[in-house]
Amino acid sequence: MSDRDARHRQSMQKLKAHVDERVAAATEQRGLLMVFTGNGKGKTTAAWGTVTRALGYGYRVGVVQFIKGLWECGERERLDGDANLEVAVMATGFTWETQNRDSDIAACRSVWREAERMLADPAVYLVVLDEITYMLKFGYLDFATLKQALDNRPAEQTVIVTGRNAHRDLLSMADTVTEMQEIRHAFNSGIQARRGIDY
Repeated sequence: MSDRDARHRQSMQKLKAHVDERVAAATEQRGLLMVFTGNGKGKTTAAWGTVTRALGYGYRVGVVQFIKGLWECGERERLDGDANLEVAVMATGFTWETQNRDSDIAACRSVWREAERMLADPAVYLVVLDEITYMLKFGYLDFATLKQALDNRPAEQTVIVTGRNAHRDLLSMADTVTEMQEIRHAFNSGIQARRGIDY
């Protein structure tokens, strides 16, 4: 064995020992609060991936879409027949061009009631609050209301929050925060979003 191979093997053994030590130390079991934020693509896609994983194990899942509810959503279409999946959409709500703040607030609060119900249900293993960060940013939903629901949810329930510009207090509360960083986006080069790839 060469010196390089020996160093690599020793490095891998140290890494394995470190990982094994961390796994052994992780003894707490409870649901998580996860935030997928940042300007890069993939926040909602990552959340739907976790939805698929949970459904694959037979868990009940709730998804609340605060912006993209009326848009085509391949993941939602594919999983729609799963009896363990419930999706609530802000069907009459937010659009980028709206000038009717009162209508947007009413639509947000209507779908938020569905979210509150899911967040209070111990049978729902995973709840996704997709694009809720915009509702906080624009003042359609008060952060204290969201915080109370998150704090009082069942101990085994995991919640994923997606969207840009996540509230700093939400980031502080979260167990896991992933920031999607945009390096390059095809749309900025004039390439249209592709069905089945981007939505």
